[in-house]
Amino acid sequence: RSHRLDAARHLGYLPENGPLYVEMTPHEMLTYCGRVRGMGSTLYTQRYDYVIHACSLKTVIHKPISKLSKGFRQRLGMAQALLHDPPVLILDEPTSGLDPVQTAQARELIKTLSKDKTILLSTHILTEVQAVCQRVILINNGRLLFDGETKSLSHSVEELEQKFRDFVLKDNKQDRLVAVS
Repeated sequence: RSHRLDAARHLGYLPENGPLYVEMTPHEMLTYCGRVRGMGSTLYTQRYDYVIHACSLKTVIHKPISKLSKGFRQRLGMAQALLHDPPVLILDEPTSGLDPVQTAQARELIKTLSKDKTILLSTHILTEVQAVCQRVILINNGRLLFDGETKSLSHSVEELEQKFRDFVLKDNKQDRLVAVS
């Protein structure tokens, strides 16, 4: 609380339906974000080139955001979250609106980024959990239901979905639940 701006320098945030300046182009928005974050021109240019490539935005970089598909808007949101190279990323439904090819690309990007960044992924799509997460924390109505390695929870999406339903149904019955670690 006392160092909010300093904390923000260490965070990249992608909300599910992130606010975008639809009257701008992706180039203009990323330039604006770089300025707001106080990025120097050399660092900005390096990071700009990286996020355009990593988020596959080259073909739409000068098109108005208002004309972009939901998938391209989501990728632009990811680019702005990555632009300043934060050590911690908070991603809320990062594959929302992406087609299957874009989803696979986003998953690979998240896996690559997780090698040197802490990534908090908030999702209701359990295939995303299975595909990219090493650790799962299940929360229902503000209560911790599970905290542990993904592989200890399940070996398949179907098993993960069943365990999730079991946890939530048990929690909704107000039974006491011990977290597995």
